[in-house]
Amino acid sequence: MSKVYFTKDLTSQGLIKIYQALNEKLEGHVGVKIHSGEKGNQNFLRPEFMKQLIDLVNGTIIECNTAYDGERNTTEKHIKLLEDHEWIKNFKVDILDSEGDLELKVLNGKHLTTNYVGSNIANYDSILVLSHFKGHPMGGFGGSLKNISIGLASSYGKAVIHGAGDPDKIWTADHNSFLESMAEAASSIMEYKKDKIAFINVMKNMSVDCDCCSVAEDPKISDIGILASCDPVALDKACLDLVYNSTDPKKDDLIERIESRNGILTVLKAAELNVGSLEYELINID
Repeated sequence: MSKVYFTKDLTSQGLIKIYQALNEKLEGHVGVKIHSGEKGNQNFLRPEFMKQLIDLVNGTIIECNTAYDGERNTTEKHIKLLEDHEWIKNFKVDILDSEGDLELKVLNGKHLTTNYVGSNIANYDSILVLSHFKGHPMGGFGGSLKNISIGLASSYGKAVIHGAGDPDKIWTADHNSFLESMAEAASSIMEYKKDKIAFINVMKNMSVDCDCCSVAEDPKISDIGILASCDPVALDKACLDLVYNSTDPKKDDLIERIESRNGILTVLKAAELNVGSLEYELINID
C-alpha cells in the first residue's frame, strides 16, 4: 500500500511541508516539471506559489513543446510565454526537446514500443513532478500520470501518444487507446528514473479544462488541498477519490468531465503496468 500525504494548507509553505513529509531528498541536478500555462489561461498555478519549494530543491523548470498550434509549439514561442508568465524571472528554465528527442523503450506496451521524450531530460539526476490537478478536454483529468506522459514527451512524442503509436492519427486514434498510451508512456518514465522522482498534486483552481486551454472554464468545485507521493498511480487515485467524496455539490461538473472521457482508464492501465498501486494510505499532515 503506497503512502499519500495530504494537507489542506494551499500555500507556499504547504508545498514545503508536503514535500518534506515525503522524506525523499531529490539530489543532484533537479528538474521540476510544471505546466507553464497556455496564453490566456486563467487557472494555471503561478510561479510565486511554487517559488519557495523550487528554490529549496535548487530546481530547474523543465517543459516540452506542444504538438498543436498555440504559444508553446516552438521553443522560441514557448520561451516567450515562460517570460510572460514570469517563470524565467524566477527560475532557470529548460525546454527539454529544444535539442531533439530521447527514445525510451516501453516495456509490455499494447500501443507503444517507444516513448519520445525531450532529450535534455538526460541532464537531470532527479525530477520533482509538480502537477496542477484539474479536468482535461481529452484525458478527463490531468494529474501526475499525464504530467510525466504527455508532459515529458517531446512535440513528436506527444503526437505518438495521442495517436496511440501512430503520429499521423494524433486527433483520430481510438480514445481509449490514447488513454492507455499515456499510461504506457508513464511506465517508461518510471523505469527510466526509478526512485529518483517524486510527485505533488495541487488541488486548487480545478476547472474542467486543462491549463493548456487558452479559453478555459472557471472552476466550480472548491479547492481541496495538496497531496504528495512517490507513487503517481496512488496519488492520482487519491485525488480522484477526494473529488468523488467531496461534499461540495459543485463537484458534479468535474466528475462529468472525468467520466465522459473515461479518465480512470489511464490510472487503471498504469496500475496494470506496475507503474504504481491503486491501494494507498492517506496520511494527513495538518
